[in-house]
Amino acid sequence: MSAAPPDVLSWTSQDPRQSQLFNPWGVVYRFQTETNAQGQSVTTVWRTIRTNKEDRVAKLEWAPNGGLGRAVIGKNTLPMADLVRRDPRIANSRVFNGPDGFQYRWRPSPNSQDIVLQDPNNNVIAFVRPTRPTRYPGVGDVYAELHFVRAAGAGVVMHPPLMDTVTVTAMLYRFASTFNL
Repeated sequence: MSAAPPDVLSWTSQDPRQSQLFNPWGVVYRFQTETNAQGQSVTTVWRTIRTNKEDRVAKLEWAPNGGLGRAVIGKNTLPMADLVRRDPRIANSRVFNGPDGFQYRWRPSPNSQDIVLQDPNNNVIAFVRPTRPTRYPGVGDVYAELHFVRAAGAGVVMHPPLMDTVTVTAMLYRFASTFNL
């Protein structure tokens, strides 16, 4: 399951709502959480498209109690819970429908500490690997890595609509697992 360096993103911060994912070439995704005028926490997910230019991937509006609220991804609005639905067939697993309409599953790996993402055919197309905290000057402490398995399944995990959804759902999985939501 090894991946080339551009396919591995180092993930800063124990709180995924306020974190960055970066590779040797710089920050790829950024999660920025702020409180709006109504007192609601909102996380904006940014993807770097070139130097000094980011596109908004998603806006996550948290529930007043800090729980899962509403997600706005592109032109689609849906409950965050739809992106991390419990799968009763496998302990601690969560499913979501990708932008292609297929169902994907985040689940603990049976033989490591990784959290793997399976496509509809059970191919592992990405995984989150916890790491020992490592300090990167100017970026922060890294607590995990998000690996994309470029050649797995249909080979489309690195295409922006799916890659963006994988990144958002990985963050929500980490958050939901931490707070048992």
